[in-house]
Amino acid sequence: MRRVRLVRGVVGAALLGVMVVGCSGSGDARSTETGRTTTTASPHSSASTSDASTSATAQTSAGGQGSWRAWTEDLSGPEGVQVCGATAHQVVCSTGADGFVGRSRTDGAVSWTVPTTTTGKNLGLVVDKGDERAVTSGGRTLRAANLRTGKATWSHRLPVDRVYTQFVAADGIVYALDAWSSFDREAKVALGAYRASDGTTLWHKTVDADRYESPAAFGGRVYTTDSSKVTARAARTGATLASTPSGTECPHLITGGHYLVCSGIAYTTADTFPPLRRLDPGDLRPLPTAKATDQKPERSLISADGVLMLFEVSPEDSSAGDWNAYDLNHPKKLWSYYTTTDQARLVGARFLTFTPRNDRATRDHMISIDLHAGPHAKGDAAPRTSPAYPETVASAYPAFLLPGGDPDYVVIETMVHHILRSLPLP
Repeated sequence: MRRVRLVRGVVGAALLGVMVVGCSGSGDARSTETGRTTTTASPHSSASTSDASTSATAQTSAGGQGSWRAWTEDLSGPEGVQVCGATAHQVVCSTGADGFVGRSRTDGAVSWTVPTTTTGKNLGLVVDKGDERAVTSGGRTLRAANLRTGKATWSHRLPVDRVYTQFVAADGIVYALDAWSSFDREAKVALGAYRASDGTTLWHKTVDADRYESPAAFGGRVYTTDSSKVTARAARTGATLASTPSGTECPHLITGGHYLVCSGIAYTTADTFPPLRRLDPGDLRPLPTAKATDQKPERSLISADGVLMLFEVSPEDSSAGDWNAYDLNHPKKLWSYYTTTDQARLVGARFLTFTPRNDRATRDHMISIDLHAGPHAKGDAAPRTSPAYPETVASAYPAFLLPGGDPDYVVIETMVHHILRSLPLP
């Protein structure tokens, strides 16, 4: 399952294969920030079509030959904040409202570009390694590019009064929620399913869903929540298969490793939160679940073997909190790690985050923690820390990208002095 959330872009399923201005005129040649020439086609007015907007220098090797190396590259102005993902071969970022840039794994240089076709705010990026697609949205547009060829493959454009709000990709299908752009109208949230290879619409229907909560998809099903009910639908047809029993609170769906968990939401102003609740993905009945803290859940990850990592903070102060590890299969809390960032990823059987900025002795490092043994483990399971790099300084607001296919490197994206840097994992 691959998901994208508003503002923060891609969240969550690092173990599962994912990583969240207009041009006009037909055949208009424009120069990119690298000095290479691109050809731009006219924006599309409706459903799934091919797009000729591609880089003339796109490499079929999707980032060139060679393995991951250490490098540092400035990001261009159009490349948005926290809208980058990575595969075993390259880093891909969204540009403008619905454009893309592919960068080499060996030196970070731009290897292909797909220029934006419209104006507006970029809503995030899904890098779907299995289907060799990158998908992004610019409000009314949903657009995909081929990761291997560097060519735009299809796009959908909504009517002027509707916008895309959330989207995910799984098993060859892109799922996207859309809603009225005006908040004065009845919600009428719709969910569409599009074939990742060519954008063909498989189905599109009105659903019970919160427009701000991303769908979740895995195992041939797609799941939505409207806070009071979770609904499971068949991936290929959209037919309703199951829903949660009455009284099940589920403001937010957490997924990973074919696990499905309900939690509270990060953007609530409440002081109390519904309990963690693991759901059976088949019939959506609640299953025994570890008791979480009474703090506000901010961010989450689930490993393939069922360890839920949940960053929980005080409702009155979100500047620091604890990454808490919960065993979903044998419901219990495993361990806790205090820090000042919700940035984290899962690498194999280890948890990767940054050391707390208010600890002078250890701050500005990456730290890798054994998922089951925790931060106080000894021997081979003991925590591992990186050297301190300028990009890991808390004031740079660093975020992680995991290349995949190589366990030895991680890419850091900094929000201040917007750059990418490829570094060895600790």
